[in-house]
Amino acid sequence: MNLSKMAVGVLLALGVSPLASAADLLDIYRAAQSHDAVFASARAAQQAGQEKLTQGRALLLPSVNLTANTTKNDLDATFYDPRFSDGSGNYKYYSHGHGVTLVQPLFREQNWAAYNEAELQVMISEAQFKLAEQDIIQRSAQTYFDVLIAQDTVHLTAAQKTAIAQQLEQAKRNFEVGTATITDTYEAQARYDLIVSQELAAASNLEIKRRTLQQLINGDFEALNVLGSAFKLETPDPADAQKWIADAQLGNYQIAMAQAAYELSEQEVARNRGGHLPTIDLVANYNKSIAYGGLNGHNEMRSTSVGVQLNLPLFQGGATQSKWREADANREKAKQDLENARRNVELQTRQAYLGVVNGIAQVQALQQALKSSESLLQASKLGQEVGVRTSLDVLNAQQQMYATRRDLYQAQYNYLVSQLSLKAAVGGLAEVDLGRVNQALH
Repeated sequence: MNLSKMAVGVLLALGVSPLASAADLLDIYRAAQSHDAVFASARAAQQAGQEKLTQGRALLLPSVNLTANTTKNDLDATFYDPRFSDGSGNYKYYSHGHGVTLVQPLFREQNWAAYNEAELQVMISEAQFKLAEQDIIQRSAQTYFDVLIAQDTVHLTAAQKTAIAQQLEQAKRNFEVGTATITDTYEAQARYDLIVSQELAAASNLEIKRRTLQQLINGDFEALNVLGSAFKLETPDPADAQKWIADAQLGNYQIAMAQAAYELSEQEVARNRGGHLPTIDLVANYNKSIAYGGLNGHNEMRSTSVGVQLNLPLFQGGATQSKWREADANREKAKQDLENARRNVELQTRQAYLGVVNGIAQVQALQQALKSSESLLQASKLGQEVGVRTSLDVLNAQQQMYATRRDLYQAQYNYLVSQLSLKAAVGGLAEVDLGRVNQALH
């Protein structure tokens, strides 16, 4: 009985018993939105991605640079003037200068390609964040239901242990009065020892699932709402897998990211092709320098220039051609990645659709199976009383009923998660969808 007491202690420590206040699915989701580190990282990545457009636009706008210098000069000079004798001298003096340079690109093919790339990079960052928004909904639901099924397993295991304990006591009494063999007692004892072990494993699993949920929301919770009478089975609308797949090809964010990445690779090819082209810039300079001392004493100079500068790359050691070939290979890679994304999304959408449709059939089948298992258990108990069934038959019927009940709970949770996955596949998963699932809880 020591193991049983240990299990009870673990269960009480976990707070398995219903509490006065409970969190629902929306509470967990909103807490995860605020505290989940993965989602916070995605939000920061989106904000960083927005800056790409500003950086790309900067390549098309003028750049202005200010330069300034001060120099200590030590000059040894020898000079000759036919009107005078030869002369020489050492001059130590300081010179100061400053200037401003403005460069306005007029023709830079690479800069335009980089600007187009920046727009696509922003699109990718937005799609990534949309995926993160859908992911936090799905993870919140999955983690929530993982805790519920772990709680259900603990409750069912405890109930099964109680039922087996009753069978064990009955088997012992029957053996004492001679109406049953010692085999019935051994069988019930073996089942009892096994269920105690399973109870401890279930309690440990519940603790892990609760900790996982606590990590998601970075906080604690007293209890969770469970499925109630508002749970309903609803077929997908439309009830056509191909229609869902077609919508996914248009709205799925994984495909949107892969499409943008392919277009980005095309711009990268154009940018590297531009390495062969000339560049034309408008260049304006203003410089002022002052020298104190030297051959001519105090000197001050100012200069202003405005012009157009052309640069034509002739040979870069083969680097330009190599980068072009690299970009072309990366474009082919992006093209194949896009095709792979489309195929994966089609498969994921079909799986999610079947998860909902088959989930409905499975839940209905398990509901009927549970009724049959309960009837079998009652019949087995009655048969044991009249001597046509053994205690082993009753134990097997009990195990079948509890296993069916747990499978039913799991199927219901899987059905709800599949509904969210189907919406995510077409890029339409939002908080309102989670709210509909939450209505099944109380």
